[in-house]
Order: sequence, then structure tokens, then C-alpha cells
Amino acid sequence: MTLSCRPGCGACCIAPSISSPMPGLPHGKPAGVPCPHLDDDRRCRLFGRPERPAVCRSLSPSSEMCGDHPAQALAWLTALEHATHPRSEDPARCST
Repeated sequence: MTLSCRPGCGACCIAPSISSPMPGLPHGKPAGVPCPHLDDDRRCRLFGRPERPAVCRSLSPSSEMCGDHPAQALAWLTALEHATHPRSEDPARCST
């Protein structure tokens, strides 16, 4: 079963760090910081556009990732961010 993004969630636009440049963020964004391309309805303004970062394009809604509500999605994605954070960078960048 294919899931759609949950209205009003935006967890995948908050939890992950983005290391690649994107419009308005030449150095990406740190984990836990809402992306400036997240609109008032918590939807991605770059969705479907070529300038959307690869890490964002790689995320697809799933039962495991999204859980039953936005707080579960944010917790799951934050745990994934911590588990995949390069050890060579400053670990404080990933703390929330």
C-alpha cells in the first residue's frame, strides 16, 4: 500500500540535516531545523522540482516512518538522523 504525506506533518522537512545546497540555503540545513521551503500547511514547496535535494527525494511515506501522528514521524526521522550522522562532524549539530 502506498501512503501519501500526512497533511500538517512536515517531519521530513524538519528532522533530517541536508548537506547539499538548495535555493536559499547554499550550505544546506542542520537537523531539527524546519526547512524554509516548508509552507504554512507544512508541505514542501520544492516537491516535484529538480532543485529538491536528493535526501528529500529519497524519503517516501511509510507506516514505519510516519507512525500514527506527526510526533511519531518526527521521532523516527530524528532517530534515523542520529544513527546515520557522520562521526567526523560535530555531534552537537545533531542534538535536539
